[in-house]
Amino acid sequence: MNLIGTYQEREFPKSRTTTIDWVDVGRSKRHIPILVELDVTAARSNIRNLKETTGETLSFTGWVMKCIGQAVSEHKHVHAMRKGKKKLIIFDDVDISITVERVTGNSQSKTETLPMPYVVRRANQKSVREIHNEIRAAQTEQIEAGIVGLGAQKYYPYLQNLFFSLPSSLRKLILYRRLVRDPFFAKKIMGTVVVTSVGMFGKGGGGSSWGIPVGIHPLVIALGGIARKPGILGDKVEVREYLGMTVLFDHDVTDGAPVVRFIQRLRELIENAYGLE
Repeated sequence: MNLIGTYQEREFPKSRTTTIDWVDVGRSKRHIPILVELDVTAARSNIRNLKETTGETLSFTGWVMKCIGQAVSEHKHVHAMRKGKKKLIIFDDVDISITVERVTGNSQSKTETLPMPYVVRRANQKSVREIHNEIRAAQTEQIEAGIVGLGAQKYYPYLQNLFFSLPSSLRKLILYRRLVRDPFFAKKIMGTVVVTSVGMFGKGGGGSSWGIPVGIHPLVIALGGIARKPGILGDKVEVREYLGMTVLFDHDVTDGAPVVRFIQRLRELIENAYGLE
């Protein structure tokens, strides 16, 4: 009796090396997670009505990014970065990093995809439609074979292979020193805020879902699933739609009270369908 069964043996993707290093460095950050539920009934209704009346679609994630950008611009300490041991850099622009899955090279196969980081610059100054269009453009951007990255951040395989060939300790040292200790370099490469979506894990079950991400940004936000639940609107109880959201903030640069004020403002913007009037 064959206890092993059939199997495939493949080369371990070198691109996963960056993810492993990223998670290892991210675990060294003093991030504090906060789990919240936000009523997105009005926003989702507005987005559906837009589609029905005009035929135009609007990215839900893009809209949430707009709300995040606005809230961060009003509470800038939540995306501040340390410069050495004695300085704190507080940026005015809110640059939000997301991951876009793209088909690489000339292949049209949906199975040959690669998640690529993309940074929406000055998200706090852009409209929901501008953010939506930028995300869609990144998803369809023509990429030359062998290029990794979208927008201005493009890298060639030989540079990646050179980096991956370095010992793990040296790779992490380079990553730590440049991205963690140099706030200006970090902002250019990865922005100041990262938004990731894990909402697909909540689909179909009808319940809430949250993700606890790992990252090196000063502000990390994970969008979970959307659940239909009873909610109170005025003096009535009715079915509402709630988004599960996880907010990770860097305790090195800010404390709980400023983060609570940031989340309260973010809740206000999201629950009032900011930018979708």
